[in-house]
Amino acid sequence: MDTFGRMWADLAPVGRHPATGGYRRYAWTRTDAVLREWFRGEARQRGLDVVPDRAGNLWAWTADPDTAADAGRPGLAMGSHLDSVPDGGAFDGPLGVVSAFAALDLLRSRGLLPWRPLGIVCFGDEEGARFGVACAGSRLLTGVLDPDRARGLTDDDGTTLAEAVSAAGSDPRTLGRDDEALRRVGTLVELHVEQGRALAEVPGDRGAVGVASAIWPHGRWRLDLLGRADHAGTTRLADRRDPMLAFAAAVQAARSAAERHGALATVGKVRVRPNGANAIPAEVTAWLDARGREETDVRAVVAEVGTAAGAVPVEESWTPPTVFAPVLRDRLATVLAGRDGVPAPVLPTGAGHDAGILSGAGIPTAMLFVRNPTGVSHSPAEHAEPADCRAGVAALARVLEDLAC
Repeated sequence: MDTFGRMWADLAPVGRHPATGGYRRYAWTRTDAVLREWFRGEARQRGLDVVPDRAGNLWAWTADPDTAADAGRPGLAMGSHLDSVPDGGAFDGPLGVVSAFAALDLLRSRGLLPWRPLGIVCFGDEEGARFGVACAGSRLLTGVLDPDRARGLTDDDGTTLAEAVSAAGSDPRTLGRDDEALRRVGTLVELHVEQGRALAEVPGDRGAVGVASAIWPHGRWRLDLLGRADHAGTTRLADRRDPMLAFAAAVQAARSAAERHGALATVGKVRVRPNGANAIPAEVTAWLDARGREETDVRAVVAEVGTAAGAVPVEESWTPPTVFAPVLRDRLATVLAGRDGVPAPVLPTGAGHDAGILSGAGIPTAMLFVRNPTGVSHSPAEHAEPADCRAGVAALARVLEDLAC
């Protein structure tokens, strides 16, 4: 079995829920610890030096900064994340990490020697499934997420992020921007399964791998809808203060406002208290995800949802539009051109990624997408064909050869 297949098989059972077939790989849990140990093990097998940063991300470098002659040169990093959304698919994140190790193997098998350090990164808590802030690891690393705010984030059980980090054996007091870790990254290339069907519409092998042009602006907002708990069977309709009505209005407004503004809006998470079938709720908390090509469209959607719900949306995370460096983007599209000389497909995405956060911090960044035949993501149905995954590894190796050898 090739190295890609072996690593993919090793990861397959970790965090997989037997009933749904989806993955529940949440940050700072026992499952997360298993994934991190897997990453360290793969790095050790290749003689890489694993360095955790102050934000909880893991970096595996070919050069030790204390001993290597090229340690002073900013390196070329690749990778992605290993955590998942609730009952997520196998490819979102892990494909980028496994492909990075496999691409390094392919480069070495050809006897190619890089002139700059090569690194593989495993970003922590990219999905934000447990503590609610997407790309938390890269946001902390770059200083976008305030460490005090991060330490105070809570999961659905009331556990703070600081408590979770401590339980995992790390010191939450060290969380924060890490300039030393950032200094080592001269360029970042993140490979990811496409979360859409743009590449599926490109015929033949040319559609196996594409290059990202931009990430749409997007964010998450919390709606706190207050009412009064009461009996479902004895309280007259006229006497009720039922926050579920405001919640229903918010869901409807999200759809209609998104259609009017050419955006995307989703209410995918809700918490009801006291959550009894025969009780009028006292409180409903809902989370709105909104994205679009233009920031003004996204903001307009959020405002309309708040008006419909009679509440002020609380912004929990915001990512401005990301335009990947055109020079690097075009260079990679040319490097990955087919036999006919036609550059690789270039496409934008509405999905957020750690690469976007580092790009916003001024690091030259690029993304490669591997074809997803159905376009389904954040679901057990997420898929990429084995041949396309291997095409992704080959493409990443070609990028490494062009940028670092």
